[in-house]
Amino acid sequence: MTIEEMKQRKLERGYSYAQLSELSGVPLGTVQKIFSGDTEHPRYATLQALEQVLKDRDGGMALSDSAAFSYGSPREKKQGEYTVADYLAMPEELRVELIDGVIYDVAAPMFDHQKIAGEIYRQIANYIMDNGGKCEAGISPIDVQLDRDDKTMVQPDVLILCDGEKLLKGRVFGAPDFVLEVVSPSTKRRDYFKKLMKYENAGVREYWILDPYKRQLVVFFFEADIYAQIHDMTEPVPVNIYGGKLRIRTDHILEWCGNMER
Repeated sequence: MTIEEMKQRKLERGYSYAQLSELSGVPLGTVQKIFSGDTEHPRYATLQALEQVLKDRDGGMALSDSAAFSYGSPREKKQGEYTVADYLAMPEELRVELIDGVIYDVAAPMFDHQKIAGEIYRQIANYIMDNGGKCEAGISPIDVQLDRDDKTMVQPDVLILCDGEKLLKGRVFGAPDFVLEVVSPSTKRRDYFKKLMKYENAGVREYWILDPYKRQLVVFFFEADIYAQIHDMTEPVPVNIYGGKLRIRTDHILEWCGNMER
């Protein structure tokens, strides 16, 4: 999508510069300079983040029906009608998620995104091992058939599963106890809105959204009705399902977030 096409799409959607900045994670000043022409050669990643927002209204890039078919799904199906069977028929090299029958493209994470998720996974896994815990920690890609139906299969960045009976043939069948998503420009709205609702309704006990662009961690502990508890990551953050005994160090992660800024 060219800059001129983005300008036209911005007008059609009625987005302000501030809204584009909020949805894409691109700083407001950068957005204004790109659309005014002051920045002649924007970074590719910045343009991609803006394009993702301007292309889609529904929380992330959903594949078009023709694209979904080209990857092996039945021609007669449309977005909203796809099933777990269609998801499993996708080529292994294609990263997608299925949410309420809609297939979403999941771009390969950037190095720092994966490093952040891996560090949090490491601290959780070490705590479980050191304390002889019964729960297990997992890191993406892990298929989670969240609603135990045939319309949703997600891949959280990090999860904790305490009920071993939910682990079937290498996949999680039902809600994990804890889920972490690390925000990227293409998943921003999906993580903050669509997945928040899905995880809560499915029975996830605790949901973390780590936004490296805002340099903040938002914690939802559904069991205690703790909503949007925001941490600036300068102090260790307690994991509520462990009663705060496990505290995740985030100060060094905060430093890594600077590498993901645009």
